[in-house]
Amino acid sequence: MDDDDSRRPVAYDAEGRPLYTASQQQEQATGAESAVQQTNPVSVTDSGKQVVHVARSTEPIPVHISEETRRKHEESCRLYPWLNLSEHEYVIRMIPRHSIGIWGPTIAMMLAIILVSVFMFCYPDIAKVIGMPQSLHSQVIFICLMVISLFGLGLYIAIWVYMQNRFFLTNESVIQEIQISLFSKREQTVSLMNIEDSSYSQKGILQTLFNYGSIRLSTEGDETTYRFSYVADPKNQVAVLNNAVEAFKNGRPVTNDD
Repeated sequence: MDDDDSRRPVAYDAEGRPLYTASQQQEQATGAESAVQQTNPVSVTDSGKQVVHVARSTEPIPVHISEETRRKHEESCRLYPWLNLSEHEYVIRMIPRHSIGIWGPTIAMMLAIILVSVFMFCYPDIAKVIGMPQSLHSQVIFICLMVISLFGLGLYIAIWVYMQNRFFLTNESVIQEIQISLFSKREQTVSLMNIEDSSYSQKGILQTLFNYGSIRLSTEGDETTYRFSYVADPKNQVAVLNNAVEAFKNGRPVTNDD
């Protein structure tokens, strides 16, 4: 008997359904099982558990990007070219530090510059009192000018380093740039999906009067805590951040709502 005859039904029931012999039914069941195993191969581990191996495409499925999202992304790349943004990510808000954090060093440097300047211009009178030669006046002027220049350069570097500490909120993540010194910098990025809690704190009279404080973020899983100090209007910043996290986790568009 050839293969075609072995696959033919031996009879039909009253409703016209084909009837097969026991050997034919077993052959069909074996063929169906083999087809399923080829589609989703199954392996059995040493512990007796079955593992189904599902194949998937090696090429990622392209995500459609709207024209508005593309425009916002390009604008963010133009304003912040150093940020590593994905092709559908854009900056919603940039949060700089409050200027009060640099007031102390600025006042100290300005007082030092004033004292050196006074000493430079009043050196002839001071020299008479303390018995120093008048002929050193030109050298004193040169040294004082060098000291004033160094103080001014130090003040500029301190302000630049302070203002480079920034906090970015995008439609997908939070990016914190930490400038430690002139040649030391690090960046922290947290996905909005991983943020479990965000809060702010204001301590003391100065923080309350000048409306600045600290933002604290905690993440899920490893329970890492991120802090950003000297934030202007921290209550409003945290409110916007919480709304962004909630919208991202619920699949809604993330917007810059005050």
